[in-house]
Amino acid sequence: MKKSTFDVPKMDCPSEEKLIRMAFVGQDEVKNLEFDLKNRKLSVVHINSTGEILSKLEPLNFGAKLEKSEEIELDSDDVLQIAKDVEANPNEAKVLKQMLVINALMFVIEILIGFIAQSTGLIADAMDMFADATVYGISLYAVGKSIQLQKKSARLSGYMQMGLAIFAFIEVVRRFYFGSEPLALYMMGISVVALIANVTCLVLISKQRTGTVHMEASYIFSTNDVIANVGVIIAGAAVYFTKSPYPDLVIGLIIAIVVCRGAFAILKISK
Repeated sequence: MKKSTFDVPKMDCPSEEKLIRMAFVGQDEVKNLEFDLKNRKLSVVHINSTGEILSKLEPLNFGAKLEKSEEIELDSDDVLQIAKDVEANPNEAKVLKQMLVINALMFVIEILIGFIAQSTGLIADAMDMFADATVYGISLYAVGKSIQLQKKSARLSGYMQMGLAIFAFIEVVRRFYFGSEPLALYMMGISVVALIANVTCLVLISKQRTGTVHMEASYIFSTNDVIANVGVIIAGAAVYFTKSPYPDLVIGLIIAIVVCRGAFAILKISK
């Protein structure tokens, strides 16, 4: 039995943790995954080669590199199952459902206000909310399902996420060529609401810190979501003071790229 530690520079939120867990579903040679999101480290207890572990991590494009690997001995009680994303804990399932509802609701609000405010930043951020809702939805749907069905659901969510990202790209290009007049106050106001929603998710997760490994790690605040929210707020302020739509177009493009990267990762691991 080996324990290998990997440095994963681009793993900094629960969404990335979920993608990595999905990549190892059905891998009997992998006995345990331990995530340190704060320091961006992943420890894997396994009986196969480190090269095979890296082959599962590399398609995600999180920059995973082997830091160290050592032989260890484990009692049977120490070996954990990783096939289930949500263990038999009703409280954890309840938290995931609440987070799913929050992210889904913010997706609807942001995309509607995004069109009203002519803001590609809000539209793209709505896609980011949809991506998070998809992750939590898969977590709940996958409980008790076969590996093949889990991968099919992941593939469907990946295609949906990709479609929305492409839509956001098209909106950025369309508004760049035909012009737009984004409403800065709407941009800043809704982004503050989205930031509050993300903080609420943090509070919900933090109450489950004594739960499973997944919930223990997931209390760490989603850095990408915060950056997106703050980015739209800053872009809104720039639009307000410069009277130019370009700050909105730039932040919309950046968030769309982030969502697109996540969709590619989901599709790769669902093959």
